[in-house]
Amino acid sequence: MGQPAYARKDRDWWRSAVIYQVYVRSFADGDGDGTGDLAGVRARLPYLAELGVDALWFSPWYLSPMKDGGYDVADYRAIDPVFGTLAEAEKLIAEARELGIRTIVDIVPNHVSDQHPWFRAALAAGPGSPERELFHFRPGRGAHGELPPTDWPSQFVGSGEPVWTRLADGDWYLHLFTPEQPDLNWAHPAVRQEHEDILRFWFERGVAGVRIDSAALLAKDPDLPDLSGHPEPHPFVDRDELHGIYRAWRRVADAYDGVFVGEVWLPDAERFARYLRPDELHTAFNFSFLSCPWDAARLRAAVDATLAQHAPVGAPATWVLCNHDVTRTVTRYGRADTGFDFATRAFGTPTDLALGTRRARAAALLSLALPGAVYLYQGEELGLPEAEIPVDRIQDPMYFRSHGVDPGRDGCRVPLPWAADMPYAGFGSQQEPWLPQPAHWASYAVDRQRNDPDSMLTLYRQAIAARPLFGVCPLTWLPTPEGVLAFTRAEGVTCIVNLAPTPAEFPRHSQLLLSSGLLDDEGRLPQDTAAWLRS
Repeated sequence: MGQPAYARKDRDWWRSAVIYQVYVRSFADGDGDGTGDLAGVRARLPYLAELGVDALWFSPWYLSPMKDGGYDVADYRAIDPVFGTLAEAEKLIAEARELGIRTIVDIVPNHVSDQHPWFRAALAAGPGSPERELFHFRPGRGAHGELPPTDWPSQFVGSGEPVWTRLADGDWYLHLFTPEQPDLNWAHPAVRQEHEDILRFWFERGVAGVRIDSAALLAKDPDLPDLSGHPEPHPFVDRDELHGIYRAWRRVADAYDGVFVGEVWLPDAERFARYLRPDELHTAFNFSFLSCPWDAARLRAAVDATLAQHAPVGAPATWVLCNHDVTRTVTRYGRADTGFDFATRAFGTPTDLALGTRRARAAALLSLALPGAVYLYQGEELGLPEAEIPVDRIQDPMYFRSHGVDPGRDGCRVPLPWAADMPYAGFGSQQEPWLPQPAHWASYAVDRQRNDPDSMLTLYRQAIAARPLFGVCPLTWLPTPEGVLAFTRAEGVTCIVNLAPTPAEFPRHSQLLLSSGLLDDEGRLPQDTAAWLRS
């Protein structure tokens, strides 16, 4: 097994780390109440160390009414009781560190829960009060203030739902997401100071980094103009004021050797790169690769574009195949449309899971061979497919705000299977999980895959262990037939991926290090298969 970056005491660990996303609610249930918790994570730390990851990124574990999966935060300095306590979080951070694993927490700066003390005080204080200045409260338009202050769209794609809610006192308040998630006013100094204090709070408890949710949405045009017919800049996306906020955050992080990864969805490469300047964020998620279809030319273009975006600012790329918001890789790659777009999700989409699994195995070797950091979403290493949740069990607000058109994100959040022969596949033995597991979930259980040389789990463990062979060298593409991708990084190590319908010949090599599937009878690489070679 390769030595984790943390164990090497490398301050630049984040440039090439393998980071594992933990959605606590669905990872492991330590107390048997049907909901994942910190006790469950602590018990499974040896599994994560065995997998070989360098860091854990925890989706929000804070006090929350859970109206949006914990992304509606009521108190950043308290752990939600369903997950455990602050003392347990501190123990988890320390125990992970002892195993060579760093911790990254999730901060949601665009909004808070409507149960946050600030918002409750704002509601009580009334129109025009200083308490309301921490948010975006406005009178409505129309003769009697009956119309929303702007025409802005919801950030839940395709929902068509309003982003303003009117109170009985006549004021409207802004929420780019659900009404239970009021947007903060980042022009107010108290908002900025509070978040810098929150960063210090968690850095002082030993976290190594912070993932920033919806990082390009914080700043709003103070005039709150309509979006339709409004010239650039956008009234609430990617505004220039954001960079001053993140430069201040970077000064906080630098005092603790902390790192940032931003959730930045932007089509403009030059504007995306601005967030990664040396005095701002360290990294940002690469959504062009995540959403790219299973197509050789488009994948190569996505890789080239990503590396080109990052090169001017010297930041490392990040490679992501799925996360808690998107359709799981095995399912996506088994569909006719292998890309990802929130707007195209629908119930009952035909899926060839055998095909999707072959492609997902190949994609694992591709992503782990690329230069930069790699993010794995829990269960990805098990090859879990997307689960179709019964309508009466769906909890995700995306489903409700789309009026039942979008199946929502619960399908990628189903609790993990750990032991095939235990109740609820070993997630927790006393009570049914908060989301139902499919009947076949046990076939993906960790205990069935751990000693299977052909399992997805074994492939991930082997690939993560062998990944240091690629070193920190840049990528060089090799000439290949149409539909085949091949590149070298460290001298003498090659990654080849065949997406063509015919088997591919290997370049000259001395050793097959790893392959995502069996070779054909003539020793060639079949379609939808990848391999690592030593020359």
